Parts: sequence; C-alpha cells; structure tokens
Amino acid sequence: MLPSPWTLKQGNGPLVATAIHHGHLVRPEVADLLALSEADRLREEDPFTGQWVTVADTQILIHQSRFEVDLNRPRKKAVYLTPADAWGLQVWQTPPPPELVDRSLAQYSAFYAEVKRVFADLASHFGRFVVFDLHSYNHRRDGPQEPPADPAQNPEVNIGTGTMDRAYWAPIVERFIADLRDFEFLGRHLDVRENVKFFGGRFPRWIHRTFPQAGCALAIEFKKFFMDEWTGQPDQLQLEAIQQALQSTVPGVLDTLEDYGSSR
Repeated sequence: MLPSPWTLKQGNGPLVATAIHHGHLVRPEVADLLALSEADRLREEDPFTGQWVTVADTQILIHQSRFEVDLNRPRKKAVYLTPADAWGLQVWQTPPPPELVDRSLAQYSAFYAEVKRVFADLASHFGRFVVFDLHSYNHRRDGPQEPPADPAQNPEVNIGTGTMDRAYWAPIVERFIADLRDFEFLGRHLDVRENVKFFGGRFPRWIHRTFPQAGCALAIEFKKFFMDEWTGQPDQLQLEAIQQALQSTVPGVLDTLEDYGSSR
C-alpha cells in the first residue's frame, strides 16, 4: 500500500500553514522512469519547510515530490513533461505514459477537493482565514563554489501577494511583513520584501479565486540561506529561528483578521 500523499491536521483556528513542496517521495512507477537523481530532485524541492507548519492550528504537509505532481502549477502543467517545465532539467528517461500522468493528476484533483472542503469549513466557522503558503528557493544556481545570486533581487524572505486583492487584504499583509521584519533573528533582522522574486503560484491564486473575501494566502518564500542547497544539509539553528520568526507573526495576523469582522 502506498503512503498517503499528504498529512492534514485540521485545527480550531482560522490560520492554516502549508508546505506543498516539502515532499520527496515518488511512486515506484514514477521513480522507474525518472532521469533525475535524488540529489537533483531535492535541490528543487523545499526540504524542511514542513517543520514550520506547526505555527498554525491547521497544517497541510505534502509528502509527494513536486516531480511527481506540482500542486502549485495549473493542472495542465502540474506534471513536468519537458525540460522547459523544470528549470531546464531532463526529468524523464522516456516520456511518461498517459496512464501514469493521469494517476498523478488524480492526486492533484484529490488535493484541491480536500483543501476546498477544509477552507469552506473555516470560512463558514470563522468568516475569514489566512494561509501561510510556505516555500523556499535557491540562490546558488551557478554552483556550490560560485557566488550567490545578487541579494538585491533575492530577499531572504519574499512575500508573494500578486494573486490577491491587495487593497482588501492590505492590513494583514502589512502587519505580517512588519512583524516578521521586527523579529530579532539570531541578533539581526531578516530582509523581508514583497513581490521581488515571486508573486504567488497556482495554489494561492486558486484560494483567492475560490474564497475571494474569505481566504488570504500569503506566499512566503525563504531563500535557502538556512541550508546548503547543493548538499541538502540544514542549519538547525536557523531552521528553528525561522519557525520562531513565523510564530512571532501569528498574534498580529489573528488580531488583524478579527478586525475584519467589524470594519469590512
């Protein structure tokens, strides 16, 4: 029996945290056809982001690799079929058969059906909810011995808000960013900026279209300064500090969300 593609812990508050690119597992039929090594896959996945979902009452942790099905892409692009779909990487030894692709897309459909149920419950119970859509991104693509990408265009934390009604959700966005910047992160402050590197993918776009005035999804991308993206080795101290930084934003986000009931 195959393991479940994800773990859902449904809580009693209006805050959700997701790590939809955390996973590394692939079905045996997918593994048999992949051209990529595990190390190459891991480099483009978001390892360790699953540790941070504990900041929310409702937690969604994906175990399947984005190289099996990418839940943050439109359905027709959710299985990487060409190198252009996957940062120029040759994903497959031979093109995957349609039946394999269909089985992967069945997981995609099941995921969106499940989260729609969860978010509809939250909207019904609380009126509105906030999703921390947690990701990480590479900044040393030229190689382990090469200089990192320009920090001016690669903030330590990129907050993607390009899929939302920014004016409507401005109080939550701005409170979250302010609190994350204010957190004392191992003796300094994080470089947190909005819509510099990423604007948000299919998942937050779907949330904002499906729950336009109920769901606020913050696409939160941490640069992989907390790990060696070539070896996959994490810095546990920084991983824990990131979790604490995210936790520090929760009271302000929840307070601001509560204000929507009386002001909007």
